[in-house]
This record gives sequence, C-alpha cells and structure tokens, in this order.
Amino acid sequence: MTTARREATRRKLYEAAVTLIAEQGFSATTVDEIAERAGVAKGTVYYNFASKNDLFEELLRHGVGRLTVSLRRAEEETAAGGGSRVDALDAMIRAGLTFIVRNPSFTQLYVAELWRTNRTWQDTLMTVRQEAVAVVEQVLGEAVKAGEVSPETDVPLTASALFGMVLVAALDWQAFQPERSLDEVHAALSLLLQGRVGGGAGAAART
Repeated sequence: MTTARREATRRKLYEAAVTLIAEQGFSATTVDEIAERAGVAKGTVYYNFASKNDLFEELLRHGVGRLTVSLRRAEEETAAGGGSRVDALDAMIRAGLTFIVRNPSFTQLYVAELWRTNRTWQDTLMTVRQEAVAVVEQVLGEAVKAGEVSPETDVPLTASALFGMVLVAALDWQAFQPERSLDEVHAALSLLLQGRVGGGAGAAART
C-alpha cells in the first residue's frame, strides 16, 4: 500500500471511529463497526493499527495535530500581514472556532478525554495538548515582550485559559446557541481578548 493510499485509509478510519465513539462511547464501539463505517475490511484496521486503543490514540494525535497546524498558520498569516501579536491571538481564536465547527465530534471527544485519568493514551493526550497550547504560549510571550500585553501576565496559565476558552465556548455555542454565526461568536471572544489580555499598552498602540 502506497503512503498516500495508506494515509487516505487512515483518515477514513479516523472519521469512522470519531463518529461512532461520539455516538455510542469508546467501550461500546467495536473494530467491526469502525471497519464497516469506513467501508473497509476488518483486517485493514489491524493492518494500520495494532488495536482499537492504538487507533484512538493516533486519532487524538491526528486531530490535535491538525488543530495545532491551524493555529500556527493563523499566526504566520497575521505576521505576514503586519499584524500585532494580539492580532495573531485573535486570528488563532477564529482558527480554533473554525476547526471546532468543522470537527464537532472530535472536539467533544477531546474535551471528554481530558477529564479521564484511567486511559492508556492519557500521556499522549497531554503531550499533543501541550503542543497546541505552546503555539498560543509562544505568541502570548512575544506580546508581553513587545509591550502589547502586561508584563505581569502569567503566560503559561493565560495561554491555557485562552485555549480552553475557545474549546468550551465553541461547544456551548454549538449545543445551546446554534443560531449564532461564527462571526458573532468570534466577535464576542475577540472583545474579551482585546479587553482583558490585549488591554493597556496594546490597546493604546492600536488606536
């Protein structure tokens, strides 16, 4: 099996697994069901993954990895356009919301798994989460150095808070306020960012 073909097959298995697990839970989901939903033979699952646990662990790596890429791309495009570091954080908020809108089932699974401590993939989940948060943390740290954000900012904690804010706000929006548009939700979170994180020197610099 060629690399491109194998990657395409793995993506189909990820999509099937995340949908089924969101519908009925990890324990209740079988390899047979994942194979059937993906439209492949059961042996194909085991050709690509040693077990259902291995499949789910790689699913987490894949999903959070894609989110991390989206955040980094938003930062890079803002920098290329001459935007500030707070502007980059704002762009990352929108990128995160967009990712969640496009991947609601994965986001629900990710948030649910964060609260479990008895999973074999817990260390992997913490590692990939930190990789995503690190992108936010880097930009926030640069904003502090540039004087856009207060030097008293607790960068690691604030970066985690921003990352979590987007996840929770997006899930709440999708579940309880689906009539709101992406632009509306982004505007609300952007206002919160600009007022609480990007205030002071950053606010003055943008006026």
